[in-house]
Amino acid sequence: MLMAGQTDFLKTEYDELVAKSINWKLRSLQSASTPHCIVDGKEVIMLCSNNYLNLSNHPKMKRAAIEAIRKYGVGSGSVRAIAGNMEIHERLEKKIADYKHTQGALIYQTGFAANAGLIPALAGQGDVVISDELNHGSIIDGVRLCKAERKVYKHNDMGDLERVLKESASFRRRLIITDGVFSMDGDIAKMDEIVKLAEANGAMTYVDDAHGEGVLGEQGRGIGSHYKIEGKIDVEMGTFSKAFGVVGGYVAGTNDLRNFAFNKSRTWLLSGSHPPAIAAASIAAIEVMENEPRHLKKLWGNTKYFKKRLQKMGFDTGVSQTPITPVIVKESEKAKRMSEMLFEEGVFALPIVFPMVAADKARIRTMMNSGLKKEDLEKALSAFEGIGKKLGVI
Repeated sequence: MLMAGQTDFLKTEYDELVAKSINWKLRSLQSASTPHCIVDGKEVIMLCSNNYLNLSNHPKMKRAAIEAIRKYGVGSGSVRAIAGNMEIHERLEKKIADYKHTQGALIYQTGFAANAGLIPALAGQGDVVISDELNHGSIIDGVRLCKAERKVYKHNDMGDLERVLKESASFRRRLIITDGVFSMDGDIAKMDEIVKLAEANGAMTYVDDAHGEGVLGEQGRGIGSHYKIEGKIDVEMGTFSKAFGVVGGYVAGTNDLRNFAFNKSRTWLLSGSHPPAIAAASIAAIEVMENEPRHLKKLWGNTKYFKKRLQKMGFDTGVSQTPITPVIVKESEKAKRMSEMLFEEGVFALPIVFPMVAADKARIRTMMNSGLKKEDLEKALSAFEGIGKKLGVI
């Protein structure tokens, strides 16, 4: 039992976060995640959800989830390695593999679980993991769990990656890991060049395409389709919690990768399997992607319009190439104040501050949605412009 005073550091450290304006403030979503939703009792335009294609409320996906509950119940009753491997899980994996144009796929509870479980299995003693300096925290934590050595190359700098590869020639295995779409800045990894460098140097490639799946490439098949290098990336990690509107991670690649992953990933072996409703909704999400191209088309139309208007107003949107569009205001306090003022104007867009980004790169990170109408974008843009001028950002 902890004695009085042993946990005083909890309050002290939290208070320090508040004083520096780098603490998270949780708001309560009191409706479905839709373009217009209720947050803390207020109707707002949603500009910070990963639900890019507005699929979390798609009728086909809701019907699939309900039908699965009626047939299979609400849970599997076990981990998949024991008694929780249901036919609907296998159907989802076959669907993913077909969609991704790969031999096989394996679903994990989350994208984080995929990174935390598979990366340490792929690289161990005598190996090296080579990671982009701006990779997501789940990749960083997966790498930290490795017994392999770790090297970092400058963000999206292929010359620096080549240097690190040459310097690492003596290792047993070399694993290059990168985000597909970088979640803070919205830029895209040079995956075509990374694959070429990997092939030339005998290295493996691993892409976390969480923000690319459903967004990039034909039918939203991700970064492999975007660069026309499908089948050339050794490990493609994706998630259903963003553009697909559900939850859960997966890896896609060869059948050898699938067999290796479910035998070696502790996060997969030791965690309960997907509820049937989640698996069914995920299958339906892929079917929507294959048969309803309008969602992806609308997402990119909204993205290009919104980004162009922000830039014309004088906002710094960084190097974004995707529906993730940062509005960089530099100071953490200013970013937090701007978010609060936007909320008052009926626009829900969150601040991203240190340590999520560099101390002088605080921003409002906007995430576009295919369900937003022109009038929604205009209202949000008007709020950004007025508040930006008040705060001296533009």
